[in-house]
Amino acid sequence: MGLRSTVVFCVTSFLLGSLFTHWIADSLTLWKSPVTDEHLWTAALYYSSLAKATPLILYFLAAVVAIGAVTILWSFGDGQAGNLMFDGGSIFLFGTTVVLYFYSVIPIILAKFSTLPQHQLRDPFPGSLRSATLDLASNHLMCSVALTGVLILQAGRFWVERSSIDDIATETELRREAALLKGKQSRARTPEITS
Repeated sequence: MGLRSTVVFCVTSFLLGSLFTHWIADSLTLWKSPVTDEHLWTAALYYSSLAKATPLILYFLAAVVAIGAVTILWSFGDGQAGNLMFDGGSIFLFGTTVVLYFYSVIPIILAKFSTLPQHQLRDPFPGSLRSATLDLASNHLMCSVALTGVLILQAGRFWVERSSIDDIATETELRREAALLKGKQSRARTPEITS
């Protein structure tokens, strides 16, 4: 696997792992039925802790995203047919994830969950936070699916590149064997000169 593919694969895996940490909250709102006020308060408390976290986490996340984006664009710039197909799809999915996360997820977390009202887990959940909590879980799921698509496309690119390298090696070996066989046949046809 080339250096660029390795960087894209590692960055995407890191971002996917980061999204999986939100499963603590998202599983309560996406996969539990019925969604209770207790589930919503638990998810809201998790998002509130994210909103109050140090901004260095956001800067680190932005740096990782930038490394992944530059690497995919650099690879796409080669102009090879395989790169155009696999990296083009990767750029679309990666870009969709970045736009969704930085223009939807982060603003919702900062605007809605920076301060929560005093409550008990069994108190009624405010309607204004309900849709925001459910939207965050849905957005995290969409980002995870898109990043999984990037991993699949990069794995497909690796498989295609590996297959072409194997085909070239096989073709080279066949030519070498044909040349050796041709040399042996021409030596067998040459009559020996006896004195």
